[in-house]
Amino acid sequence: MSIPENLRYTSSHEWVRTESDGTLTVGISDYAQEQLGDVVFLEVPQVGRKLAAGEACAVVESVKAASDVYAPVAGEVVAANEALTDKVELVNKDPYNAWLFRLRPIDAGAVTGLLDAAGYAKTIS
Repeated sequence: MSIPENLRYTSSHEWVRTESDGTLTVGISDYAQEQLGDVVFLEVPQVGRKLAAGEACAVVESVKAASDVYAPVAGEVVAANEALTDKVELVNKDPYNAWLFRLRPIDAGAVTGLLDAAGYAKTIS
């Protein structure tokens, strides 16, 4: 199972990458996609939606279950990966490139409160 060192994580299994423009790219972890099994449907949040930290904002459905995806920090959705909804299998093949949405955080420092790779590894072991 892959847990890239350059990302931050949530205990609800989202990964977060800080982009050069300060936005945050969000997807589900390798562990999450493994637990879900074959992903068959995605619902991503609408651009412009304002989210509270921990708010359910997307849905990933698999052959096993449906699972909410939560905002890692408070902010506004600035991009949604609509193209992924037609290629949902990419979530299983390459979860760290199959991002779901991008968020402009209200507090740029909030991402430091998320788990690092080592901390995330402890939560799933």
